[in-house]
Amino acid sequence: MHVIDLPRAASGHAAPLTHVALRDDARLLASCSYDGTVIVWDVSDPARPTPTATLKHRRLVNASAWNPAVPQLLATASADKTVSVWRLSEEGPASLVNVMARHTDDINSVAWMPDGERIICVSEDGRATLWDAVAGRFMSEVGSHEAHCMMVSVSSQGLVATVGEDGLVAVTDPDFGTAPSSRKYESSIEGCAWSGDGEVLAVTRDDGAVDLLTKKLDHLRTVEVSTSAARCVAWSQDDERFVVGAYDGALHFFDAEGERLQRVDDARIWPRSVSAAGGLLAAGSFWNSPHLLDFASTAEIAGPLAATHGPNAMAADGDELYIGCDSGTVVVVSSAGVPPEPRVRLLDLTDGPILSLVVRDGVVHAGTYSGQVIRYDGAAVTVSEGLGAPLPSLCFDDGSLLAGTYNGELIALDPVTLAVRARSQAHGGSVKSLTALPGPGFLSAATDRTVAVGTFASRSTLWEHGNLVNAVAVLDEAVAASASRDHTVKVGRLARTTGGEVQVQTLQTLLGPDESVKCVAVLGTADAPFVLAGSYDFGLYVWPVRWTDGAAALSTGHLLDVFGQGLSCMVQLDGSTVAVAGWDGRISIVACSADGGLPRIRSSWSLQDLVRGARGAAETEGRDK
Repeated sequence: MHVIDLPRAASGHAAPLTHVALRDDARLLASCSYDGTVIVWDVSDPARPTPTATLKHRRLVNASAWNPAVPQLLATASADKTVSVWRLSEEGPASLVNVMARHTDDINSVAWMPDGERIICVSEDGRATLWDAVAGRFMSEVGSHEAHCMMVSVSSQGLVATVGEDGLVAVTDPDFGTAPSSRKYESSIEGCAWSGDGEVLAVTRDDGAVDLLTKKLDHLRTVEVSTSAARCVAWSQDDERFVVGAYDGALHFFDAEGERLQRVDDARIWPRSVSAAGGLLAAGSFWNSPHLLDFASTAEIAGPLAATHGPNAMAADGDELYIGCDSGTVVVVSSAGVPPEPRVRLLDLTDGPILSLVVRDGVVHAGTYSGQVIRYDGAAVTVSEGLGAPLPSLCFDDGSLLAGTYNGELIALDPVTLAVRARSQAHGGSVKSLTALPGPGFLSAATDRTVAVGTFASRSTLWEHGNLVNAVAVLDEAVAASASRDHTVKVGRLARTTGGEVQVQTLQTLLGPDESVKCVAVLGTADAPFVLAGSYDFGLYVWPVRWTDGAAALSTGHLLDVFGQGLSCMVQLDGSTVAVAGWDGRISIVACSADGGLPRIRSSWSLQDLVRGARGAAETEGRDK
């Protein structure tokens, strides 16, 4: 397992925050991050959060939980498949008490039992396990899901609730061994939280609603929250209110009866996690430190310290490479293929993440987490209406700008005014990737496991994966490749029928790494292409494709390079050159070899250095004026 290696941040985290956890006394706050660390903040003065300790895992940290009986103990859960228990000290550094490792996949959530001695872990392997935390002893399994188990919440009475991508909500009592109560939904359930008195369980639904349930999972009420998935929920200390973080980028406040009280929009907030204690509310952030709000008034007490610049999307236009970042900045690198010192300019379009980019004739279109499209033509910025969900994919087709949403929609917009022309429910899950074809039509890849082709009005499935599809890419109109969470890449040779439909002539499955494959590109020629793919295991892989091997071929990729974090995105600069970005901020240019061998890395840059240099140059120019 490769260990995260990110450039150190001057303050706070070096990557977005995945989870926040306030201690019951509201004096300490733990924030977890994609950078593989947990920072413990002193928030006794919430207007001035002060870091007091930094704890490290080998991979991103998904969650943390404070011990209810021993306030100095903190449990942290990581994608390195472990849960660690730490002892915090006012006199010295934190010490590691124990590490629990039994799960076969990322651990998504962790919670303490009320006795403060046992702990519950839930994992992407679908299992929930019970441990003696101090001894590090596995005790039993307390539940299982058919898909990823996403979150666990333990009530003050010791009831354990788990939820998962399979739509299952399960409640069990480990102390009495009774058969678990369960409730099944058609949509994924990613978040849950017991009220303080342990009488009501709130669960967040992928269709944007929150259900309030009894201890036996009887339905009390449904609260309509958002047009996009509801992700997390937390109760106020008196159980009179609750707050929901949704994939529309907002925090939604309700009273216990489900009446809406307030909505907070801030492009910097990542509403993947919320936590409440003592009148305070903490929320995750795409920036380097948490948000702190007054729960009653929803007023911000403290905001994040600085932006992070993780790359999420890239586009190419002429000799310029455009890189969209978590910060909302687009970094434009001119003469991208010419080392060692490219020319750089910055476009500060928003304060939140840019998830998708297309650029044509110097006009930039960016899709955001907040569900808007931003257009920049070099002189003016135009912002679309809210489209109801984050926008992980964009492309042009037939005179329209197409946006793919987390909700599975395709939305056609006027590329100049950004007015909505039409909407279509194209997939049964998030449209993760769109790729225009040189001729009519485009490819789409989605979390419903399919890769589809066609026009906006008429689409058909090209092929399916065993799990969600993260990306699809095309070389001319002859070769397409897709990257999936099933650890494979599929590559197909395409052809058009006399009626203009795109069909697959030959399809091969390329064996990938032991983790999800995130991004993909194709370079070379249609007869002898190379498939390039990047994984969450930090590896950059390449496969030479031999069509004569036929559809039954199983080809293992060659490891071309290892990054300091998972790979994020790729874009074809031309038929023989691809730009590759990792969440460690590294940008590499990969080109075909003159001798016909495997492609090679021609040059690499640090995105952080590019941004720092461009900011410094702008400040110097400003002073000189």
